[in-house]
Amino acid sequence: MQKRIAVYPGSFDPITYGHINLVKRAAERFEKLNVVIMNNSEKRCLFTLEERVEMTKANLSHIPNVEIDTFSGLLVQYCKLKDISTVIRGLRAVTDFEYELQMANGNRSLMPQLEIFFLMSDVAHSFISSSMVKEVARYDGDVSTWVSPLVEKKLKEKFKKN
Repeated sequence: MQKRIAVYPGSFDPITYGHINLVKRAAERFEKLNVVIMNNSEKRCLFTLEERVEMTKANLSHIPNVEIDTFSGLLVQYCKLKDISTVIRGLRAVTDFEYELQMANGNRSLMPQLEIFFLMSDVAHSFISSSMVKEVARYDGDVSTWVSPLVEKKLKEKFKKN
């Protein structure tokens, strides 16, 4: 029997409590969960790939069946390379669904055996986005209830430099 493995892809720029909550819940349902930090050259990230890996590993190290990976390319290329056919995506609101549905249909046209599982965000995290975290942190706002102390520290360091 094939091991039940899923992929949770994202830029994690930075990882938030919303991401961590989804990872915990997805990891309970699969034998292994690959959290894949996608390196998209078209997307301008605040943190380097190495910084995002460091923060993600630090925030997820307590979940034993989670593996952190990185990939530059299409999600379906990663899935084919690793022989994984299940993708986890989080949904916060209707606007997320519209975008995620479009992406899911595109990915399934490239890899028909791909299954996409949508997990609703926990209500407490339903409004948190990495973009909002960065915007609030940029102006020295309090993001301590949205990200871990490590991420908060890294945000403060990053915005002091800029």
